[in-house]
Amino acid sequence: MEIWIEKWRPKNFEDIIGQEAIVRRVKAMVEQKSIPHLLFTGPAGSGKTSLSLVIAKQLYGNSWRENFLELNASDDRGIDVVRNTIKDFARTKSIGDVPFKIIYLDECDSLTKEAQQALRRTMENYAAVTRFVLSCNYSSKIIDPIQSRCTIFRFRGIEKEGVFEYMDKIAKQEELKISKEAKEILYENSNGDLRRLLNILQSCASISNKIDDKLIYDVVASVHPKEIRKIIECAIKGDFLKSKNMLLDIMLKNGLSGLDIIKQIQKEVLELEIDEKDKLKLIEKCGEIEFRMVEGSDEFIQLQALLAGFYLK
Repeated sequence: MEIWIEKWRPKNFEDIIGQEAIVRRVKAMVEQKSIPHLLFTGPAGSGKTSLSLVIAKQLYGNSWRENFLELNASDDRGIDVVRNTIKDFARTKSIGDVPFKIIYLDECDSLTKEAQQALRRTMENYAAVTRFVLSCNYSSKIIDPIQSRCTIFRFRGIEKEGVFEYMDKIAKQEELKISKEAKEILYENSNGDLRRLLNILQSCASISNKIDDKLIYDVVASVHPKEIRKIIECAIKGDFLKSKNMLLDIMLKNGLSGLDIIKQIQKEVLELEIDEKDKLKLIEKCGEIEFRMVEGSDEFIQLQALLAGFYLK
């Protein structure tokens, strides 16, 4: 069985979802064969890598593999990679009628500062025969000299309507039946990340072609919001032991970490029918406990402290 994130990867500009303005500008550049260095920045699963591959395929046709080098900076992020791998590819001429090659550097915000400085020089020296397409989640981690040499495109997470249309398209082609409630849950769990959405859908489809909320929660190892809501309500009412036992049972039964639980609790707090000031206090408490967990505190003790804090607010 082919992995769906590759099976459904966009083949041309029209297949890319939710980035219409960016696609329109990049398509015009490709048609004129006049591409500057590009910097794609935005959340995961928003189409940065897919657009880079489409650019290469549209420019070079069948010879795109010979003219396109893809590197992941999170694996190869030292200065040696820039000096050797990238420079060796950059200094050679392209094959075909396009006068430049393309180097796609994914997750380039993971590059060390020294590697970024070396990359800046390479971008200058080989601009005549090589174009760089850099991809990152946070452009603030890219040094200013590199940013000033690139045309920056800021991708955004795919909006709800686009995700729903995409789900309908997948469901029709893969013969799936997705309930309306399941679509809402898929959107919440993917948070605009189409790669994560496809992974969840494929996992669900391998079990059943009828996808409902229970199947999704089983696949993503998440807890139904109703269960989290019960825990919060018990804690607010002062039934600490009951809320603590329910929480531990859910964590052990589903194999969830404290950080997974705290994120779901924070979401459900926003849905509670309580005074807005009380909501703010509960959210502040969630943030404090999450920080302690990240710093290394015991998850179970911190979650119990959170439940106690909900009553003592």
